Amino acid sequence: QVQFVESGGGLVQPGGSLRLSCSTARSIFRLYTMGWFRQASGKERELVAAITKDGTTSYPDPTRGRFTVSRDNGENLLYLQMNDLQPKDTAVYYCNLGDIPLNSWGRGTQVIVSS
Repeated sequence: QVQFVESGGGLVQPGGSLRLSCSTARSIFRLYTMGWFRQASGKERELVAAITKDGTTSYPDPTRGRFTVSRDNGENLLYLQMNDLQPKDTAVYYCNLGDIPLNSWGRGTQVIVSS
């Protein structure tokens, strides 16, 4: 079973920044598009950023221009730089395959944006 381990969340004030990290097995990481997802309380999980194995990125409208996804293929690490965070960004953030997520989700990392 593939494992994803997310870290880097925390409490931040509106307008602040956080950088999330995710690690997973090399056999998975180097072959697939990776994605960051989030799930706010009472809402469905949604994709917030994706990056292909070659580094092409894509973002939905709510995060475009504020979030930046990157990957280190040598270290099997996925990153999400989040700037200008707003209360609407409060959620648990997860990483997984970006195109068709696997059923095995990690524990995620909590991001709380509040003054």
